[in-house]
Amino acid sequence: MQATDWVIFGGTGDLSMRKLMPALYRCEEEGRMVEGSRVLATSRGNTTQEEFVQGVKAALQKFLRPGEFEESTWVQFAERLLIVNVDLSDVASWNDMAELLKASAATPVYYLAIPPSLFGGVCATLSSLDLVSDSARVIVEKPLGYDRESAEAINGEIALYFTESQIFRIDHYLGKESVQNLLALRFANRMFENIWDANSIDHVQITLAESVGVESRGGFYDGAGAMRDMVQNHLLQLLCFVAMDPPNALDADSVRSEKIKVLRSLRKITGDDIGKHTVRAQYVDGEAGGKPVDSYIGDLGKPSRTETFVAIRAFVDNWRWKGVPFYLRTGKRMSGRYAEMVIQFKPVTHSLFGKEQNNQLVIRLQPEEHIYINLMSKDIASADVKLRPIEFEIDLAAECNAPVADAYKRLMLDAMTGNGTLFVHREEVDYAWRWADPIIAGWKKNLAPLSYYAAGTNGPESSEDLMADDNRQWHVQD
Repeated sequence: MQATDWVIFGGTGDLSMRKLMPALYRCEEEGRMVEGSRVLATSRGNTTQEEFVQGVKAALQKFLRPGEFEESTWVQFAERLLIVNVDLSDVASWNDMAELLKASAATPVYYLAIPPSLFGGVCATLSSLDLVSDSARVIVEKPLGYDRESAEAINGEIALYFTESQIFRIDHYLGKESVQNLLALRFANRMFENIWDANSIDHVQITLAESVGVESRGGFYDGAGAMRDMVQNHLLQLLCFVAMDPPNALDADSVRSEKIKVLRSLRKITGDDIGKHTVRAQYVDGEAGGKPVDSYIGDLGKPSRTETFVAIRAFVDNWRWKGVPFYLRTGKRMSGRYAEMVIQFKPVTHSLFGKEQNNQLVIRLQPEEHIYINLMSKDIASADVKLRPIEFEIDLAAECNAPVADAYKRLMLDAMTGNGTLFVHREEVDYAWRWADPIIAGWKKNLAPLSYYAAGTNGPESSEDLMADDNRQWHVQD
């Protein structure tokens, strides 16, 4: 394997220090950093090499798992670190970095941990300095645009300088082992393969819940809201993994092709259906961790009607999922931080034991990565034939006798080797916005009125009503 030059634009920012540096450190720890590989971080200021290295060390000690930081690994990793002071708008300031990269035989991987408005300009400058080789790759973070038009403009700018196979649009949820394990569960186990359709599945729930408020992201978040920040990308990507048909192979083109089919089959939500199938809400004063917390408006410091919670009843109009609702939910300042996918199976065709049946497959993404299978069994404490639910828990880390892999580390390793399977194709972005834009436009017309919920709860009453209308309820996270 060839050495890699990791070039992180925005290399001293929060994303870099909180996620990217720990991911690359773990690559070092596992011996995945090929000899000669380097980590070049750009900074707008006059950051010295010593300041940068000490800053990375402090970040690793803070954000790695307890006991994970090892001085011997750190010494090796620190030797790869380089700070490059670059003003992105001043091409002349790029000279030092350009010389470093041109003198290296390593494969350059450019990670754009910067606002999307800067993507095109950075790619243009890289090209003008002859830093975009055939082997070069570029990783871009969400959000990709504000709507379909702006997303297409950003993707179009990047595509002027990099081919689609060189572009890696990252969604860190796709790097989680439990998401990848969903493919193994579905396509490597006959017991699931044969019942993964509308004949056996009653509905699907996907929840991404956050316990925090907007924190330091208020400026960005107020212009985006939960729909643009979470639904259009993360939730739809997870929906694709649940709903996709078996790909011909586990390569990037095959998997992406099946995901695109799902997005194309998503039923459009327009007109009066927006009020029927969507809920938008904003948190007000409440409690978190036993302490009073402010409302979204209080956190933001100004009036706003931006949604911090979204619940949607979606449908995939194809043979596999005809009539099966997909309930999507995300919000800030909810009762806890967790992410999960719930596959609710239908009752047995002929029940001998009454109506108490609850066959579920629950795939927990965070805080832990576990899989739960809920079945019905006879209660052996009863002399009568009574049923009780039992839960089989699969702890992925315990089963494999290894810690669950860091999602960013997995995705960065895939980008390093050119494997785009777990990244998002340009067409996926386009079809996701085609579905999301009409909903956002309808909200602006108040076709679904803004609801409110107390911080520290699981969302507004209207979200519960969305499920109750179908004689269903949200899964209660343990």
